[in-house]
Amino acid sequence: MKEHHYLSTITWTGNTGQGTKAYTAYERDHTIQVAGKPEIPGTSEVSVRGSLTRYNPEEMLLSALSACHMLWYLHLCSVNKVIVTAYIDKAEGTMAVTPDGSGQFTEVTLKPEITISGKPDEALLEKLHYDTNKLCNIARSVNFQVHHEAVYTFND
Repeated sequence: MKEHHYLSTITWTGNTGQGTKAYTAYERDHTIQVAGKPEIPGTSEVSVRGSLTRYNPEEMLLSALSACHMLWYLHLCSVNKVIVTAYIDKAEGTMAVTPDGSGQFTEVTLKPEITISGKPDEALLEKLHYDTNKLCNIARSVNFQVHHEAVYTFND
């Protein structure tokens, strides 16, 4: 089996001088770095002292799932001679939080707004979303349901 390997460096930047001496003594800020690419400013969820101006892991997971779906969907459209001219996804995720503060995603709904040249069969367009869920490596790696509610606009 062919394998792909990935490297990522996470660097905590939230030491305000006291380290983790107390829960409120440190910030949750960090950077995400992949060699040769711009840094991504990270933090924790705002409800647990994260910053509003940085990305949290939950947003990153949702974004990764949305991007993977989009890329596979565009590929399948290309293979099936469906011409997509615009694609935007306003994905939504739900995470259940337990009394101890831990949590997990229970579902994600992808809500792509897709502009298509011509008027292909809408049943095919929907089938391609289901096929995409079977191919997207991120969707295949999560333990929650990934739904989609696509809206199509057709240009002649």
